[in-house]
Amino acid sequence: MSITRRDVLQYMLNSAAVLTAAGLGANPRRALAQQQLTQDDLLRFDAKGQVTLLHFTDAHGQLAPVYFRPPDTNIGVGAYAGIPPHLVGEEFLAHFGIERGSPLAYAHTYLDYTDLAQTYGRLGGLDRTATLVKAIRAERGDDKVLLLDGGDTWQGSYTSLKTNGQDMVDCMKLLKPDAMTGHWEFTFGTERFQELVDSMGYPFLASNIFDTEWDEPAFEHTAFFEKGGVNVAVIGQAMPYTPIANPRWMFPEYGFGIRPEVLQANVDAAREAGAEVVVLISHNGFDVDRKLATVVKGIDVILTGHTHDAIPEAVEVEGTLILSSGSHGKYLGRVDLEVTDGKVTGHSSTLIPVFSDVIAPDPEMAAKIAEFRDPHMAELTRVLGRTESLLYRRGNFNGTWDDLICQGIREQRDVQIALSPGFRWGTTLLPGQDITVDDLYTETAMSYPAVYRNEMTGAQLKEILEDVCDNLFNPDPFYQQGGDMVRVGGMSYSCNVNAEIGGRITDMALEDGSPIEADKSYTVGGWASVNEGTEGPAIYDLMEEFITARGTVNVPEESTVKVVL
Repeated sequence: MSITRRDVLQYMLNSAAVLTAAGLGANPRRALAQQQLTQDDLLRFDAKGQVTLLHFTDAHGQLAPVYFRPPDTNIGVGAYAGIPPHLVGEEFLAHFGIERGSPLAYAHTYLDYTDLAQTYGRLGGLDRTATLVKAIRAERGDDKVLLLDGGDTWQGSYTSLKTNGQDMVDCMKLLKPDAMTGHWEFTFGTERFQELVDSMGYPFLASNIFDTEWDEPAFEHTAFFEKGGVNVAVIGQAMPYTPIANPRWMFPEYGFGIRPEVLQANVDAAREAGAEVVVLISHNGFDVDRKLATVVKGIDVILTGHTHDAIPEAVEVEGTLILSSGSHGKYLGRVDLEVTDGKVTGHSSTLIPVFSDVIAPDPEMAAKIAEFRDPHMAELTRVLGRTESLLYRRGNFNGTWDDLICQGIREQRDVQIALSPGFRWGTTLLPGQDITVDDLYTETAMSYPAVYRNEMTGAQLKEILEDVCDNLFNPDPFYQQGGDMVRVGGMSYSCNVNAEIGGRITDMALEDGSPIEADKSYTVGGWASVNEGTEGPAIYDLMEEFITARGTVNVPEESTVKVVL
């Protein structure tokens, strides 16, 4: 009888429960988790064929291990409803055959999150990822392994903001990726972005970005590798709606889009050049790539990112494997390919949760991380306050971190209504933890942080909510831009996710219950406006003042949105 990695993880949890019942130790489950779950358990895998693809995506500037609570709501619409990645909680566990309370359940769902976080600890840390990558390369041989970075790597932390992305670029260079694509990388501005790309030492690939002046490809679109005696073409696809989701004025030289016809031409050209395997490293988002696999022919594997979805194994769509490898450094994706007579004839896939208590930090990477974090350590660890409740961001409609941010904006900017963008980046704090500067910046570190204060009519508010909602719930994935619903403070509304645009948002009301009227004006505060010249304090400065004044925060688990399915 073979014992799988899942068996080992479940045995470890069950053994821990026995010790807990016996009253052994203050936190026996944590101790046993560290003792019985090993790096070898995490690396155990049904290796196959000649080519191994490793996928790392959406790190959002996180160099150290983190807590990151998976979403409690991830709604798919139309043909994408009720299938991965739009499964959460018990439905997710049932679909993938994972036991509730197990390490994999902790890594992938919000269920029992606080208790399991205290048992299994943080995940991620680039020094732990480096250990896993080196172990796989040693086992398989460098000549068989491709490491691909899906982007959203450089942005999202205190040190990435203060070094303009240099910390992430220098640390990633030690991992020796073979190629990357991107999205938030462009928000450093064209000049800085190009400086960093030129310093990487490996290609930035983007089939879908064209120069706006000459309408010519702005970057390399394909890189060729020989791995395990197999010719592999890697094509890059950057986030297609970057100029809409982020400020176009920061990178006016570049035009984006999905451009499936361009991608098809590049896939065909790669095949004609002798590629036996074609891999797309994409920042489209899961549903976009699920549809893309039915539109563009000849792609063997899509390693997708942007929507931060994490699934334990690849799904197959019309002969194309699609793997999404989560975010914030929590996971390392792996796909092994068996290639015969120029075609993929077999595969294995997995998503390795990077349990930071179990994996030994790679000394070289740990030293490089310290080089960037140590000079700022006094500031990073400076305590602003304390949370009595779980602070998290992910979920289609709400997150307690953004609820707190909305409270801060309303108080500090003296507005009736606050809006916080539905970013999917931002880590989690457990009840009882201190809120440090480091923690605050994982939620707010960005290059256009001004908190505006405007007058808006009820009609304008509805239009904003309808536009964002259509971005999230348009039944055609090619019209979805990723992210979650804009968060609101000081108001409530109902959302019919399956209605047509213009009819999804109803019952808009202020917190006192009075209806929001279309022709009446309201004071509104928000942040991360894509408009050039937006004025106001930086969101991280505003929230530092707000949290420091409060000392202790407690954000209840309640939604201001009634969701109609």
